[in-house]
Amino acid sequence: MLEPAHHADVVIVGAGAAGLSAAHRLTSAGVTTVVLEAAPYVGGRMSTEKVDGFRLDRIGQLLSTSYPELRRTPGLDALVLRPFAPGLLVHSDGRHHRAAEPLPVRSGRNGRHGRNGRSARGALTAARALASAPRVPRPIRSAPGTAPRGATPLGGPLDQARLGAALARLAATPVERLLSRPELPAARALSARGLPARTIDGFLRPLLSALLCDPGLTTSSRCADLALHAFARGRLCIPEGGAEALPDLLAAALPPGTVRTGVRVTSVATTSVTTAEHGEIACRAVLLATDARAAAELLPGLRVPPFHELTVFHHTAPEPPLDGPALLLDADRAGPVAHTSVISRVDPSRAPADRVLVSSTVLGPPPDERTVRAHLATLYGAPTDRWEPLAVHHTREAVPAMPPPHDPRRPVRLLSGLYVCGDHRDTSTVQGALHSGRRAAHAVLTDFGITPAHAEESVPTAA
Repeated sequence: MLEPAHHADVVIVGAGAAGLSAAHRLTSAGVTTVVLEAAPYVGGRMSTEKVDGFRLDRIGQLLSTSYPELRRTPGLDALVLRPFAPGLLVHSDGRHHRAAEPLPVRSGRNGRHGRNGRSARGALTAARALASAPRVPRPIRSAPGTAPRGATPLGGPLDQARLGAALARLAATPVERLLSRPELPAARALSARGLPARTIDGFLRPLLSALLCDPGLTTSSRCADLALHAFARGRLCIPEGGAEALPDLLAAALPPGTVRTGVRVTSVATTSVTTAEHGEIACRAVLLATDARAAAELLPGLRVPPFHELTVFHHTAPEPPLDGPALLLDADRAGPVAHTSVISRVDPSRAPADRVLVSSTVLGPPPDERTVRAHLATLYGAPTDRWEPLAVHHTREAVPAMPPPHDPRRPVRLLSGLYVCGDHRDTSTVQGALHSGRRAAHAVLTDFGITPAHAEESVPTAA
């Protein structure tokens, strides 16, 4: 561990995605940086538990191949994103309905951020094509052997065409314009846009609930538009090997000794931090990259947002209850599960060979496991009595809430020498965390009189 008298240019408190992203920007500019993490591992909420060969995410947040920070952040060149099947599978009125995604899938060789699917770069290329020639997605169709072709949660062909046109317009709309729209709670904004209630309740509400972890859709309509913008321009996906793969790659790519785990910071100032184990460490600047509550404990008066709580249930089943790597949403809201997936079909590395992993998300506190299993039997249309529970992960403060008015670019510079970043300063996504880390590093370098290698953007480019 660092000696108490050691001096670093910048001390970063917290080794989550935001702090590690900032550390890469700073070290690349020649700024000596130390990252201190109280936990024995990096990643914060992006952690993965190992149980009997299974890899179980504590918070199953969905990523998108259209997140630009996944390719802009140094250290993520080796990140592999496992995409879900094109479109979504929606359960409504006892049937499955498959929704094709708004953009066609174009698989390229050696995609930088994906295998067996479109890379992030390919997603953005397709989105640029959409901007010049917007396309309407194929209509939602019934999954084979389930509903009659005309029975969909979106209504008739005209309603589906309206939805497709709306998603195409969102995908082609610049982010600056999305952020300048009037701001309402997302539920109210959807109702005011002329889409039929059946389309909203049967598709948009369950989709946005999954993307925002907000079942009531109290989120700012601007943030909801950013989420739909990212969905329409890319593919929903997860990191290969579990959520921890992303922060692990970031930490491993930093200079040796940069990240120090098991070090608890008890106080901060503009020129030093004090640790419980190793005393005071002097520096030129301090960057808080913890969650919002931990940051407020170190800096009383710092705003703590409300949070959405989340519970993830992991089961192993004798056989896959669903073919393919689909994300299954519950449009009826007939039980506690908001969305579920045979996650080992999406990412085989998350389960031992010939084993099946089903991961299901409840947007709220943990209900009784038998209630969850009964709901899953309804959603999958398959018995679950032989399913074995592997783990239940409940996170009370899982995702910072973004009610209106919400500023997706809250200040990261508190004063010269003291900075803060994290998803609570941006959007409550992995993209937001990485982007806020980049903004904070830019602010530090500017105050140090160092010209950053890449100019800071005026607005985030995706949710």
